[in-house]
Amino acid sequence: MASTFKTTYLKKIRPQLKDELKLSSIEAVPKIEKITINTSSSDFKSDKDFLAKTKEWLTVITGQKPQETKARLSVAGFNIREGEVIGLKSTIHGDKMYDFCQKLIGLVLPRLKDFQGVSRKHFDNQGNYTLGFSEQIIFPEIEYDKIGRIQGLEVTITTSTPDPKHAFALLQALGMPFAKEEEIKTK
Repeated sequence: MASTFKTTYLKKIRPQLKDELKLSSIEAVPKIEKITINTSSSDFKSDKDFLAKTKEWLTVITGQKPQETKARLSVAGFNIREGEVIGLKSTIHGDKMYDFCQKLIGLVLPRLKDFQGVSRKHFDNQGNYTLGFSEQIIFPEIEYDKIGRIQGLEVTITTSTPDPKHAFALLQALGMPFAKEEEIKTK
């Protein structure tokens, strides 16, 4: 069964964006390809309980088990050895991706203290948008007693368009609450 957020995108937002962006084909309309959620900590290598708890809450947020990211090189200055776990990431596609996006826009962002909208400056030159959160407890399904400690995370929304302006139009049409005063950067 398709997500209602996905159905709204396909039936309403997609044709509207085709006209608004003056695109020749409905297939040229930008879309979200994937959402990547990641977190890291230098304590993962020494505190296996903390790593397990982080895996648990990341699984609860995304609906799938996260993948461990390991150091590719040893860096003496950071006390990191090659092969040590330094982070966790989860990449979601399909209906889970649309459900997560709906949760992010409708539940998580409004829960932020003194929220004035997300920055328009976080687009890269490939049309992807990245949000950083200083604590994971803004997600409604996280139970404070089970997380171990407060930890930050990063959410990257990967779009199909290389143009940041088209990506902005897509996210705005999906309901992303952008701040009013900033301008988006162009190539």
